[in-house]
Amino acid sequence: MATQAARGGTSSPLGRIFLEGSRRRKRKWHVEAPDEHAADPRRRRTGPAMSVVGLDVGSQSCYIAVARAGGIETIANEFSDRCTPSVISFGSKNRTIGVAAKNQQITHANNTVSSFKRFHGRAFNDPFIQKEKENLSYDLVPMKNGGVGIKVMYMDEEHFFSVEQITAMLLTKLKETAENNLKKPVTDCVISVPSFFTDAERRSVLDAAQIVGLNCLRLMNDMTAVALNYGIYKQDLPNAEEKPRVVVFVDMGHSSFQVSACAFNKGKLKVLGTAFDPFLGGKNFDEKLVEHFCAEFKTKYKLDAKSKIRALLRLHQECEKLKKLMSSNSTDLPLNIECFMNDKDVSGKMNRSQFEELCAELLQKIEVPLHSLMAQTQLKAEDVSAIEIVGGATRIPAVKERIAKFFGKDVSTTLNADEAVARGCALQCAILSPAFKVREFSVTDAVPFPISLVWNHDSEETEGVHEVFSRNHAAPFSKVLTFLRRGPFELEAFYSDPQGVPYPEAKIGRFVVQNVSAQKDGEKSRVKVKVRVNTHGIFTISTASMVEKVPTEEEDGSSLEADMECPNQRPTESSDVDKNIQQDNSEAGTQPQVQTDGQQTSQSPPSPELTSEESKTPDADKANEKKVDQPPEAKKPKIKVVNVELPVEANLVWQLGRDLLNMYIETEGKMIMQDKLEKERNDAKNAVEECVYEFRDKLCGPYEKFICEQEHEKFLRLLTETEDWLYEEGEDQAKQAYIDKLEELMKMGTPVKVRFQEAEERPKVLEELGQRLQHYAKIAADFRGKDEKYNHIDESEMKKVEKSVNEVMEWMNNVMNAQAKRSLDQDPVVRTHEIRAKVKELNNVCEPVVTQPKPKIESPKLERTPNGPNIDKKEDLEGKNNLGAEAPHQNGECHPNEKGSVNMDLD
Repeated sequence: MATQAARGGTSSPLGRIFLEGSRRRKRKWHVEAPDEHAADPRRRRTGPAMSVVGLDVGSQSCYIAVARAGGIETIANEFSDRCTPSVISFGSKNRTIGVAAKNQQITHANNTVSSFKRFHGRAFNDPFIQKEKENLSYDLVPMKNGGVGIKVMYMDEEHFFSVEQITAMLLTKLKETAENNLKKPVTDCVISVPSFFTDAERRSVLDAAQIVGLNCLRLMNDMTAVALNYGIYKQDLPNAEEKPRVVVFVDMGHSSFQVSACAFNKGKLKVLGTAFDPFLGGKNFDEKLVEHFCAEFKTKYKLDAKSKIRALLRLHQECEKLKKLMSSNSTDLPLNIECFMNDKDVSGKMNRSQFEELCAELLQKIEVPLHSLMAQTQLKAEDVSAIEIVGGATRIPAVKERIAKFFGKDVSTTLNADEAVARGCALQCAILSPAFKVREFSVTDAVPFPISLVWNHDSEETEGVHEVFSRNHAAPFSKVLTFLRRGPFELEAFYSDPQGVPYPEAKIGRFVVQNVSAQKDGEKSRVKVKVRVNTHGIFTISTASMVEKVPTEEEDGSSLEADMECPNQRPTESSDVDKNIQQDNSEAGTQPQVQTDGQQTSQSPPSPELTSEESKTPDADKANEKKVDQPPEAKKPKIKVVNVELPVEANLVWQLGRDLLNMYIETEGKMIMQDKLEKERNDAKNAVEECVYEFRDKLCGPYEKFICEQEHEKFLRLLTETEDWLYEEGEDQAKQAYIDKLEELMKMGTPVKVRFQEAEERPKVLEELGQRLQHYAKIAADFRGKDEKYNHIDESEMKKVEKSVNEVMEWMNNVMNAQAKRSLDQDPVVRTHEIRAKVKELNNVCEPVVTQPKPKIESPKLERTPNGPNIDKKEDLEGKNNLGAEAPHQNGECHPNEKGSVNMDLD
């Protein structure tokens, strides 16, 4: 990511973070150990076919944006719709995904999966899962690893798919749509996630991307993507040293409500804070309408809509349409459903004021996240320069009014409410891609939940706790902690405020730092542990290293002195690594006060359990001063400090194992192949059906004259038999069976089709041949008539033309006479391609002869005299004519004499 700081410009903390990242790449040393399944944004493909794609994977629908032709474009699917529903339907032969799957949602309710986004990273016994389970048309089951499984009938067998597999299927569809549009493979992408997704949920989404072969360069928070899409195009942002412009972004989608405050300067975006209500969205407004009409229909028609899932799904669809209509119309609007239940039609009506009264409780919830955001960021309404709203549910007038009333100013709708997130993701992908040059723009996100570490002290039962990342801390970000240990130890990461996390498990993971041992003198080893929130917003312990002291013999005491000045260096390339770690720590800012056994490191000597690099520096200075005061000795052991990389074992709350992930990848590959085979089979079946209808229609029309009566009846009978077969035993046959049927039809149909086409084309081609014959015959006649145009052509050549014309004319007359004797239902004597071949043959013989250019008559070469016209070279330059007499000159002109003339070029 290009930044001003990376070019050596600024000294701000933000600038230093990106500067450090730039150096890290330059030295080719990975400070952050890559997650097991997370893609490293630094691994970039530089080939010309690299794609830049942003995917907004929503709970209800998805959008795909790509960078192309100097801008960002939202692309359409095969139905010319830029919105692809997040729906997967399973059948006996294949899967359908997107628009086609949504069309089957009512007829195949049990096998059609939707609204599964919030199941990522959750256990089956999660209270949220158990509550949602009651409202779904499909069945949820526990998987072997305790996760959420979805039970469906696929290929006439019962299958259990994890939520990662279901999301991977949706990503497969989005990937295919992007590839069909871009006409090249799609691998690298940026995928959006809600800002309130925890580490477990984010890792689950990354696993889904890996199943389908996508290299996710970054999981981007929805609101950050919207802010990037807003800010990168703004030309009037304040300069870096000026007060930033604060904009609040509000997003109410299908299932959640998110708000964020962002500070903008020229070329820079910083997320100040985020707030959310994960359980407030457009579907909650739909459910209010559904509940209202369920009660009304039960009273009015004695029908219980909740007893039949299909009726309930139809009511949901109609209520969603009604909600959208009420956003633009305040009058009474009808709701009519035919054959709703028990062959009964139902109807109702609703207006906007009734709807707002019905949803008053939901509307009150809007202000809670807004208050939370303002409290976190300590902003006042007058500090906010604009309020940008996105998301489908923000189109509800009452929602807009609530937001505007809270801030005391009108909301702005300059961004595309549906596509803003996808466009922001595509911009981020373009920034990460070397294939596109994007305007310099740095993005600093925020950590949504505070994260703490807990560890056990050596030989003690007490625990140490330290909050490494506070709420709304800048991200991505790294910090280095130093521990004093004699053996391997364990760190546990967890969310400091479990009540504020919309996830039942506060624990993030357990990390075991291995291969730690005491120093040779028995002292505790210094172990430096680097903790990081990476580009995906996932907490990880990226590296751990142990400082090992190695004594060496030195003749000169000055080298000891130099070594003690930099006690953390190590020889050769290792020193760069250590410097980088210390630099990262210093750039991260002063370490927060760490409480260990009731003492704070900033107020007392460093704890033997946990120290920071800053707290060790003064001790090193004192040791150095003592050494300077003492006279150097001849020989003393020199202490070299070597950093030894340590393995870190991570046991995370939610992470698919490598074997399970590989199995999912293999399963998805098989399903993709099955979908492809089924498409080919359906295409073959459709080809037979099209052939039947085409010939049946044309046999009673244009083809009727080109088939004899007996063949006509036989062919019609075959068409009827094929049609019957298609809708009976041929309903579900192998691809080859349809190919064989098509060949059988074409065996009878092709000759008829050819006769018709020949009869249409033959007169035109014969006319063309006749015109060419007349053309060449006229030239031959002109030649015989001594026409000056052709008197340069050799007679033998012209005889070839005459011979060819006569032969072709004779052939043409013969075939025309023979064809005239045949009826239309007989095969033609000659085909149009043969006539075209004759035209070509005639042209090849005649055209080179008749287009011969006349030989050029060389005119004498002339030279221009300084004072007159061009004069023949035979003349001398002294003004004498070709007979030796002097030519008279008058005003630079040449005049002829009695016995000769001067050649003049008048051209």
